[in-house]
Amino acid sequence: MLSNEETLKYVTTCNLPTPWAIFKLHAFVDITGKEYLAITLGVLSNFETILIRVHSECLTGDAMFSQRCDCGAQLEMALKKIALENKGALFYLRQEGRGIGLINKLRAYKLQDEGADTVEANQKLGFADDQRDYKNLKSMFIHFGINKVRLMTNNPNKVAALKEFGVTVVERISILVNRNPFNNHYLNTKAKKLGHFYNDT
Repeated sequence: MLSNEETLKYVTTCNLPTPWAIFKLHAFVDITGKEYLAITLGVLSNFETILIRVHSECLTGDAMFSQRCDCGAQLEMALKKIALENKGALFYLRQEGRGIGLINKLRAYKLQDEGADTVEANQKLGFADDQRDYKNLKSMFIHFGINKVRLMTNNPNKVAALKEFGVTVVERISILVNRNPFNNHYLNTKAKKLGHFYNDT
């Protein structure tokens, strides 16, 4: 039974062995049946500031090694950083292509192949620049008792989203990785048009 503040239901937990640590993998589901994941390491306490990443699903980057974005490299770097600290959490949200879905993301990629930037491509398909919604995070934060974080992100919207539902962002940690000839224009566009932090170190 969900409380008024919760939008996800906790389902189960299992071990997740990786090259860097044996994490715990937690499954959650929303009222439509869509699954969400949390990957944690160590005992999380509401008395501590927890290192976290909020990661939106990117099948092409996370699983197919695409160099068109920096998503897969960010996922790997975040897990490595959590493993080095022996404590932390990564929240994996099901909102492919900044919320437009996988097929529409591929349509957007085709438009980018033809000269549009990542924001123009979304707009040509009739979508907002970024359609992601972070409200489901609140359920997972309540479940783990997290209220203070060090957030690995380049996206100011994630900082704002956490603050909106009462989580204190003690520190924003840049996660700058895998800039390459295939994603350089994409990253520059996100910095210029979406306000992402790609020029700090």
